[in-house]
Amino acid sequence: MKKIMLLITLSIFTLFAIATKPHIDYVKVDIHKSTIKWKGSKVTEGHEGFVQVQEGFLMIDHGTLVGGQININMNSISNTDMEGRMKARIEGHLKSDDFFYVEKFPSSILKIREVIKDPVSEGDLESSYTVVAELTIKEITNTIEFVADININRNQFSATAKIQIDRTLWDIKYHSGNYVKDLGDKLILDEIEFDISLVSVK
Repeated sequence: MKKIMLLITLSIFTLFAIATKPHIDYVKVDIHKSTIKWKGSKVTEGHEGFVQVQEGFLMIDHGTLVGGQININMNSISNTDMEGRMKARIEGHLKSDDFFYVEKFPSSILKIREVIKDPVSEGDLESSYTVVAELTIKEITNTIEFVADININRNQFSATAKIQIDRTLWDIKYHSGNYVKDLGDKLILDEIEFDISLVSVK
């Protein structure tokens, strides 16, 4: 009888261990349907455009985000608020060594290190997460934190996030008021904003 009870107990523990064992799916990002929109501002005006996702994935454990990585193609950076020569001029300047120096640093990487799920959204298909990630630009890595809203349905997801960074932390100091004085209306604000929208490959 004791042996039977021991076997039953061991079986229950084994089933519990199997049921709670992490099963992480690496779900690919659809690079054709996902977007990253950027926005930068001067004192008197702002500019915006897009940069393309090169490749990426989110790590999902039983319907919960646990990690991921997004590689960004910096050569793809584009401007959408200007046309003709001004558009080409802005894009060329962004790709130069004054800004992202894409010839030497063609990719940037966003790597998720930690996620905290909002308990209020527990059990919902769409949940809010506080995300701690490492952002590498020009081979300089800094830790950033932002909020992401993610809808997960089995092995499919859609995700949105707004990220704001101080560009000077990645050695992008061109016309920054913290490094060059008396710039007047040529001063460029240090903050760059990114609106990220990701969907999974179906």
